[in-house]
Amino acid sequence: MLNSDPEVLIIGAGCAGIAAARALRAAGRSCVVLEASGHLGGRARTCTTLGVPFDHGATWLHQAHENPLTAHVAEHIDHDTVRERHLHLGDRFATPEEFQDYWRAHGAFEDALAAAPLTPDRPVTEAAPRGGRWDATIAHWLGSQINGAELERISLEDYVRTDLDGPNLLPREGVGGLVARLAEGLDIRLHHPVRHLRWEGPGVVAEGEFGTLRAARAIVTVSTGVLAGGGLRFTPELPPATRDAITGLPMGLLTKFAFRLRRDVGVAPFHSARRAVTAAAPQPMSWVFRPFDAPLVFSFVGGARAWALLREGVAATEAAARADFAAMFGSDDALGEALVTHWGDDPLFFGSYSHARPGHHASRAVLATPLGEGRLTFAGEATHSRFAGTVAGAWLSGEAAARAS
Repeated sequence: MLNSDPEVLIIGAGCAGIAAARALRAAGRSCVVLEASGHLGGRARTCTTLGVPFDHGATWLHQAHENPLTAHVAEHIDHDTVRERHLHLGDRFATPEEFQDYWRAHGAFEDALAAAPLTPDRPVTEAAPRGGRWDATIAHWLGSQINGAELERISLEDYVRTDLDGPNLLPREGVGGLVARLAEGLDIRLHHPVRHLRWEGPGVVAEGEFGTLRAARAIVTVSTGVLAGGGLRFTPELPPATRDAITGLPMGLLTKFAFRLRRDVGVAPFHSARRAVTAAAPQPMSWVFRPFDAPLVFSFVGGARAWALLREGVAATEAAARADFAAMFGSDDALGEALVTHWGDDPLFFGSYSHARPGHHASRAVLATPLGEGRLTFAGEATHSRFAGTVAGAWLSGEAAARAS
């Protein structure tokens, strides 16, 4: 048995768990964070495998003026002010006039969603424009590439209520580096996976290979992918409303790549490039070049194609990314050593971040509701009804769970 049983037990040292622990410490309450992996930050993870910081998961601080992490950033750049976007049309990049036409259509697409009635709830696609020259490309970007799932799978109400704006800050140290720094001084025990949580009262008991740990209350921050898959057992079983909320908030997938650039390809630092949806490229990827002038390009692919590539394996996934790059630049010889993320088959996550199925926006608030007279509270990006899918949502949910515990 672990010694020094705390007042509050936190399961998971991602953004929500770290935020909860900081809030409890500030309130003078004892807590211990049990983390299954060997690193901090959860889905906010920065590595320097290619010689420069690369975020495997969370990359930007969205809506920075309201983002609780903005105040902690030592050095950053507002990506919106330095980024220029490039759109490849299959055989060439769009002209400035074509790109302006694309952005007008993009604005009209988002305006249509914002103006659509939210009740009764339905898939986003039922309110989205369709048939226009750019509509398929816009839908792919806003669905698979932003939300990690196709728009037909996503609740319109949830999409509208969690839609975010800029500024979008890119921290030089990486979001994972930032979150790990904010964990300094906390009682976090790595390599301590919790397999079973008993919350029948009067307190809670966490069980795992480490033994047991008792506390008065518990905050659980693991993903809905883990919860839905039974990766953490509960006694007593969770109430039907909570289980239904978990089912209604599945994990989407955004697989990220990083490549060392062997040579300049004529795209300025921080600029991005993406391909238009065509018959030959129905699910294209997106690319961001040379952040902070580093010799690096990173890209991502989401939704159904990301899940399909995951099943094909890492080699096939990397090959698909190289082919996507070559379709824009003629070859992939500018791409050197690669890094491919694997959130979809990581048993500690089983996906990148949540989306709400139609009819399930309210499930975020349901999942955040404390159980057992406050003995058990869930936190994490899936529980936040405004900043879902982001580090801001995870952080704010962790602070809220600490107040409720």
